[in-house]
Amino acid sequence: MSDEKPETLGAREADSQSDASKDPENWVTANEPMTGPQRSYLDTLARDAGEELPADLTKAEASEHIERLQGKTGRGSDRSNSSNNDRGAGPG
Repeated sequence: MSDEKPETLGAREADSQSDASKDPENWVTANEPMTGPQRSYLDTLARDAGEELPADLTKAEASEHIERLQGKTGRGSDRSNSSNNDRGAGPG
């Protein structure tokens, strides 16, 4: 029997081995174009922050901008919606 803890989702503590906790630059799909939900949410955040961003970002770049702009605008914080903390999937 292995002492290795199985990977789980929805745990109370973040799993340090999960892709969500890795630096976006280390994601396997980091260099792929950002997703539709990332693009939409980033557009909303950038407008709220009064910023313009290039539209050809990668998934990793979009994730980093989303995290930065969430801090700047206050969106995505625990007080507003704790279920949107997956660094990329935001409201449509």
